[in-house]
Amino acid sequence: MSKTVEYYFDFGSPAAYLASTQLPALASDTGATVLWRPMLLGGVFVATGNASPASVPAKGKYIFRDFARFAGRYGVPLKTNPFFPINTLTLMRIAVGLQMRQDPRFMDYCNAMFRAIWVEAQNMNDPATVAGVLQAAGFDARALLALASEQAVKDQLKAATEEAVSRGVFGAPTFFVAEQMFWGQDRLDFVREALTH
Repeated sequence: MSKTVEYYFDFGSPAAYLASTQLPALASDTGATVLWRPMLLGGVFVATGNASPASVPAKGKYIFRDFARFAGRYGVPLKTNPFFPINTLTLMRIAVGLQMRQDPRFMDYCNAMFRAIWVEAQNMNDPATVAGVLQAAGFDARALLALASEQAVKDQLKAATEEAVSRGVFGAPTFFVAEQMFWGQDRLDFVREALTH
């Protein structure tokens, strides 16, 4: 029985946001450790031939209604972001950079990014907005944006994304419990079962 959950995510995914709100309770209930695995969802889509459900108009309309149902069930806020899709390249590079440095504020950063996009519906395609969100969350925006431009950080995000694809990931969020893969925030019950059986 594995007590570790690997959580592949990208801030631009509303499903990944919903999953992130449920992971603390999942970890507490099961005694599991959650390993956050930043990846670039756009890169995953290109590599796998997948696309956002929102790119299919009828499916996109439905899925955001479904996400709203789950947000209601979970008791968490969720706003449709009018600036969707968000280009998360810089945001995901910062996440990887903070992990590489073992920065204790990594989770604070992740929560701030998810909140800015899916609770506050901010335009995180706009560099000035990103800088403002970082500053408001207590980060040095200039330092983090510089971190995102470091070649080692760029290379690490690319490698992490390629690793995700090599493991079978095609969307976000994706979870692994040992070698069992689960895709979608609506599969957390199966993740929980894998951790407790």
